[in-house]
Amino acid sequence: MSTYNPPTLLQLALDEVVKKDSIDFSDLEDLPITLFPPLFIKAFNSRHTEIVKKMVATWPFPCLPVGALLKTAGVEMLQAVLDGIDILLTQNVSLRRKLQVVDMRDVHQDFWDVWTGKNDGVHSADEGIKEPISKHVPKYALRRLLKVVTDLSLFFYLNTHQRCFLQWAQQRNEYVRLCCLKMKILAFPVENIKWILNIFHPNYIEELEIYTNQVLPFLSCFAPCFGQMRNLLRFHVCQIYLMSGSGVYRFAEVKRGAAKFLSQFSKLKCLQHLSMNGDYFSRYHMKHLFRCLKSPLESLSMNRCQLSKSDFKHMSDCQRLYQLKHLQFHGVEFPKSGFKSLQILLKNVSETLQTLKFEHCKMNDSQLKVLLPALSQCSQLTMVNFCDNDFSNLVLKDLLKCMANLSKLCVEQYPAPLECYDHRRNVVVEEFVQLCSDLMDILIAKRQPKTIIFATDTCSHCLRRCIYGRKTSLCLCWQQREV
Repeated sequence: MSTYNPPTLLQLALDEVVKKDSIDFSDLEDLPITLFPPLFIKAFNSRHTEIVKKMVATWPFPCLPVGALLKTAGVEMLQAVLDGIDILLTQNVSLRRKLQVVDMRDVHQDFWDVWTGKNDGVHSADEGIKEPISKHVPKYALRRLLKVVTDLSLFFYLNTHQRCFLQWAQQRNEYVRLCCLKMKILAFPVENIKWILNIFHPNYIEELEIYTNQVLPFLSCFAPCFGQMRNLLRFHVCQIYLMSGSGVYRFAEVKRGAAKFLSQFSKLKCLQHLSMNGDYFSRYHMKHLFRCLKSPLESLSMNRCQLSKSDFKHMSDCQRLYQLKHLQFHGVEFPKSGFKSLQILLKNVSETLQTLKFEHCKMNDSQLKVLLPALSQCSQLTMVNFCDNDFSNLVLKDLLKCMANLSKLCVEQYPAPLECYDHRRNVVVEEFVQLCSDLMDILIAKRQPKTIIFATDTCSHCLRRCIYGRKTSLCLCWQQREV
């Protein structure tokens, strides 16, 4: 037996309004402000562009978080929002208008959930308005001039929505404050980026991600724009590999280009998070990088980078790294020596470091032994990952004894001992289970581990691992053998 849920009076009233396909400004002036959000959602989802235009122009709240709605909408709805802003800029259509920010980022979904009943919390009308605005709108978006805030993901070419928005923004650059907070660039032409940054001033960018197969040539051309990003908090650069040719560049040109780019770091006094993925920087470049850092970093991530002994020395000497909370090395080719400098760095960050990852670095026993005294002092660690390294059972025991004294650890990931493998590097399950059980006992003798695993290498056939933890799971190949 089905139940019938009749529409509410509010739903019936909203249906009646949107049936007209238009609405007068005078009607909106008399409309209670609590009805604006549900009516806007109704008109937007029903593709009533004329109503949307006029509601944007008369929006009675400080922020219009339209990005979550635009995420799945067609370009005609984006154009309707932009036309509404134009009306607002050119006509005095509402004396009670309070709109300061049009936010086109995919955030503030909780604002709309309040008005559609998806939010289970109890909110008054004012709480539903104010709460999502104050959390996400930057300080400079609270000034008098109307702000349009967005994020930009530039992948290969501009899509239809981006072309529509950027063409509009270029023509309105003098009348609104255009702010791009997060920019992601994937194999996008530098000249087009420069054109976009003439519209959205680089000074407002807080997060930047760059993915390119021509890292140093790209960064060399991009350097002047990068140096203007004075409020940049996060920077991630990643080397990708595309089928197109990467070109041939002389060493002297590459060296000059790298130095030109890295020198811009001296202008970034707000930078807190740095992530580098690829082997595009030489030892000269790394030295230049650590000397140019001007702000204390909170996190440093280096993936697939080739680090020399001198690189470690420059890292341990760089005072901008002495307040690190997060340090990650993944797929890094460590030199045979140089771990003494890394030990010094760990000692310097022992009072602040919270997460430490040495993943897929093929570290050996002698290298880990150098780090153990410093690791034992990192009392603030909450997460460690040593997977995909070559440690014997004896040295892993020493590591676990150090970790057992760190009471704040919540997540621990360790490699299975070398003794778990046969001469062909295949897992011997009986040895794996027994040795990992013994290692676990070392921790349990001191404290109760929360989330902990011991992991083997990835199986070359099924691409899975054998995992020992609260529950032991074998790779698919071993599971089939047991059946």
